[in-house]
Amino acid sequence: MKLTFLGTGTSCGVPVIGCDCRVCRSSDPRDCRLRTSAVIETEARRILIDCGPDFREQYLRTIRNGSLDGVLLTHVHYDHVGGLDDLRPLTYKNGLTVYCRGDVASQLRCNLSYCFGSGHYPGSPVLNLVEIEDYVMFNAGGVDVLPLGLRHGSLDMVGFRIGDLGYITDASEVPVPTIEALKGVKVLVVNALREREHRSHMNLKSALDVIESVMPERAYLTHMSHEIGLHADISSQLPEGVYAAYDGLTVEV
Repeated sequence: MKLTFLGTGTSCGVPVIGCDCRVCRSSDPRDCRLRTSAVIETEARRILIDCGPDFREQYLRTIRNGSLDGVLLTHVHYDHVGGLDDLRPLTYKNGLTVYCRGDVASQLRCNLSYCFGSGHYPGSPVLNLVEIEDYVMFNAGGVDVLPLGLRHGSLDMVGFRIGDLGYITDASEVPVPTIEALKGVKVLVVNALREREHRSHMNLKSALDVIESVMPERAYLTHMSHEIGLHADISSQLPEGVYAAYDGLTVEV
C-alpha cells in the first residue's frame, strides 16, 4: 500500500491570499500547500481521503487518470468536502461510494441536495453515501478501514486506521481509545497547524506528543499553515523518524 499526499495545507492553503510572509513568497514547491487530502493505493484499489475545493487540480497533477474505488470523509468542513461536485466524471459509469459519519451525510444531503434522491440533477455526481460509526470496521471498495473518533474544537470527526497506516487531520484532541487503536501502525499521519496553540487544531507540540504516544516507525505532519514556517526549516528541527509532508509526496506503508 502507498499513500500520496494530494494536499498538506489548511483551509486557506499556502500561499494565503493577500499574505506577504516569507513562506507565502517561498520559491520552494514544498511550501505550496493545497487543501489537505490524500489518496491510498493498493495493487487493485484507489481510495480518496477527503475531497476539498482543490481536488480537480490535485487529481490532474498527481493521479492524472484512472478511477476511484471510494471516498473517505473526515468531517463536513468545506476544505474537506468542497470538491465533491468535481467527482462527477468519475461517477457516471457506476457511481461512487462516499463513507462518512451520519451527521456528515445529513449535511451533504442538504448542501448538495441536487446530487441525491428524487431531486438528482442530470449530470451531477452519482454519490452513494454510506454512514460509518467510530471504531466499527467497514470495507471501502475492497479495503478494510477502522474509523477513529477525534475532536475538532467542538466538532466530532473521524480519522482512520487502514492496515499499518494511521491518518489524522484537523484534530484538536485525540482520545485515548484512538491512541490505543493506532498503536502498532508503521506510518502515522497527523495534523500540526503551527507552533502556537489553536482552539480547534493541534499545534506542533501536540502532534509530536501524539506521535510519541503511538510510536510509529515513521510519522508525517500535514494540515500545516504558513505560520509553521518554511519546509526546510521545519524538517531540520523534527525528531528522527518524523517528517513534514508536502504536496505530491508518496510514501510506502
